[in-house]
Amino acid sequence: MNRPEPSFTTQEIKLERRLPSYWRVTFDMPPVNIFGPRHLPQLGDIITAIETDPQLKVVVFDSAVDGFFITHYDFLAPLEDSLQVPPGPTGLQALPDMLVRLSRAPVVSIAAIRGRATGVGSELALASDMRFASREKAILSQWEVGAGLVPGGGPMARLPRLIGRGRALEVLLGADDIHGDLAERYGYVNRSLPDAELDGFVEALAMRIASFDKDAIAETKHLVDVASLPPDVEIKPEWDAFLASRGRPASRNTLTALRARGFHRAGDVESRLGFHVGQIGD
Repeated sequence: MNRPEPSFTTQEIKLERRLPSYWRVTFDMPPVNIFGPRHLPQLGDIITAIETDPQLKVVVFDSAVDGFFITHYDFLAPLEDSLQVPPGPTGLQALPDMLVRLSRAPVVSIAAIRGRATGVGSELALASDMRFASREKAILSQWEVGAGLVPGGGPMARLPRLIGRGRALEVLLGADDIHGDLAERYGYVNRSLPDAELDGFVEALAMRIASFDKDAIAETKHLVDVASLPPDVEIKPEWDAFLASRGRPASRNTLTALRARGFHRAGDVESRLGFHVGQIGD
């Protein structure tokens, strides 16, 4: 019988080594899994471990917070907190750097989406090699344009390659919720599965991949990457535009209104995300 390897917790991002060849990374940032500057070093350490471990073949990203994969970037954190985080090894700023490195790592990455994968959650899912969603509970979106923001984690470069130009513009400019079945139909996720079957399917796939030869996995993924991943030159402008958009009066006013409505609180968050953001106005 397989026994989990020793695990460690980096504050709110937990790494479980289920096998030397198979890890789980779980986001546990209650109440709604908001990702902010303080999480960048935590995720960075995990991405470095994923890149460099000689035995690892597959990693699954999931969430311990009911109803939320990752919602969005922490807009209450001072902008300086994001600006002062140094660029990563690619030369990109910290978040886009980590997402690029995850996509190119010689390890298969799988996002198991149960709940909201919106903003950064969507961007991490897009940077993963595969995405599987709960039919009943998964909600994906890039809602930022509805709040006067520009998405910053690479969706403009990744989404058109994944789902086509028209659907990418629908997702990005419509700023609306995309539920599991529609996400599957568009190609936003690989499959939408009944919620009761999601964990078992992802676990079986991860264990199957973990049983294969690491060099064969890495070389096959590398050749797919050559044909499908955007170059860094397409990723960098997105983060720059995101930071610049945070300073615009329209986005500041919208974010202030969202905070007043409880955007950062648990509870009826669904009514404050997606296309509802755009209804607040300037």
